[in-house]
Amino acid sequence: MSRVRGTGCLTEKCAAVYIHNGGYIVSGSSLSDHIPDLDLITYYAETRQTSFSRVSPWTKFSLLILIILLVTLTRDVIILAGLYCIVLGAYAGARLPVRKLFAWYALPVIFVLSLAGIMAWNEPGSAVVSFSIAGIPFVLTDNGILLILILLLKALIVVTYSLFFLMTTRYQHFSAMIYRIFPSPIDQIFLMAYRFLFLTLAMTSSILKAVRSRGGGLIHSIKVQGRLFAEIFALVFIRSFERSERVHKAMIARGFSGSYGTASVVPGLRMSEYLLVGVCAALVLAVAVITPQFGG
Repeated sequence: MSRVRGTGCLTEKCAAVYIHNGGYIVSGSSLSDHIPDLDLITYYAETRQTSFSRVSPWTKFSLLILIILLVTLTRDVIILAGLYCIVLGAYAGARLPVRKLFAWYALPVIFVLSLAGIMAWNEPGSAVVSFSIAGIPFVLTDNGILLILILLLKALIVVTYSLFFLMTTRYQHFSAMIYRIFPSPIDQIFLMAYRFLFLTLAMTSSILKAVRSRGGGLIHSIKVQGRLFAEIFALVFIRSFERSERVHKAMIARGFSGSYGTASVVPGLRMSEYLLVGVCAALVLAVAVITPQFGG
């Protein structure tokens, strides 16, 4: 097993990324298989050289906005399924970890099911499952199942493309886009939060490892489990304040004057990329026109 270090993390101690002999890449600071790992995301963004990595970040950002608009406008399952296949194909074509992606789907799937699972009951339509509790009827119809499917597809499309965008865009370009898009001090908040997030995750990972080494597992009663995570959260919160003060003092000692600028140049759009964005914008507009509640 060899060891490399992600170059996108600009904190003082960036967690290492490990490459197993079989070529499977994991991170040494991963909190869980189902939580996106920023160190691993940064590693892919900085080291992968594919055709998608050479696409202008402005193009990928424009497509992200168009995708969000499209999934907001349409409820057509065929359109959403086709869009998901395209986004997933782009993710796989960029040689990004598809297994990791499916594991990272756990959080958005749980979030959608926790909301749509309640909304889906008693939707009008043909009954599929029905029962009653204390005299209160619960009916799951075909339209309820369709609602869950639509919301799942929308969530997975946005999550997949967002990870694709982050894992194919170098940090210096990403930070330069933030610096140019958002006004001050919002841009400074974004840039500082991104850097400090690596420190917080590394600190949380070390605390969890210390808890496990002392016999603290994840299988306990709800009361014990809740108290354990509350203690961990409180400890991370307190140590984050202490660490932020030390980082701020270190930055002032290195000449920080309150503005964290960037001189990186973001690659511009090529003619083919202008054409791609224009075609995608036209498709989104067409969907908006034919959607009944928006103009059709």
